[in-house]
Formats: sequence, structure tokens, C-alpha cells
Amino acid sequence: MSVQQIKRAFLELIDEHQKIDPYELRRIFTEAIREWEMNKGWNEGSRGDPWTDDELRVVLSDAPTKENCLKHARAFGRGYGAVEQIYRWAASSEVQIRQRGRQDDAFIQQVKRVAKQLGWRA
Repeated sequence: MSVQQIKRAFLELIDEHQKIDPYELRRIFTEAIREWEMNKGWNEGSRGDPWTDDELRVVLSDAPTKENCLKHARAFGRGYGAVEQIYRWAASSEVQIRQRGRQDDAFIQQVKRVAKQLGWRA
């Protein structure tokens, strides 16, 4: 199927569902694409490898959205949950980290250090 044929099919689908708000259609489409990508999977060759400061800087420079978690997981060859966890630790307060007994975790300290450099507040 060519790009033009795909575009035509999308336009026909939109025309068939004119009663649905265009923003709602966009949300449904985006969610379907994200779900398809998650089910299809990607090369997670770097799974379990340590994160570099530069990789963390790239991740934490974007908003913590589902789209960005997926984008960075694919780009860095990591699992979706690994990227999501970076955002969670960056947003966690020192009290929350201490309550979980993770104050001496080198990875969490690295995430917090890079997040602080970027101006994150927790």
C-alpha cells in the first residue's frame, strides 16, 4: 500500500466518523499507534546496561509522556518501563527515596543529579 493509499484510507475513515471530534480521532489514532508499537516491540539490545549522563539528559529534557517514554525506549534500545522509571525517580523527593530505602542507590543518585542540572524540582 502506498503512502497516498494509506492517506486516502485514513481520510475515508475520518469522513465515515464525522460526528466524532477531530481531536478525539487524533487521540484514538495516536493511542492505537502507540499500542501497536508496544505490542510489536523493538530491539532492546541495551537492556540492563548502565545509563550515561548524556542519555539521562536527553530523556529528562522531554516531558514525561507515554509518547516520549516510547520514543526514548526505542532510541536507546531499552524497555519502556526503564524510561518511565527515570521520570519517576527524577520526580521523587528525597523523603520518598529514603522511605523506600534507596538513598544509597547509585542509579537513583545519578538520575537525581542529572535532573537537578536540568532544573527538575522534586
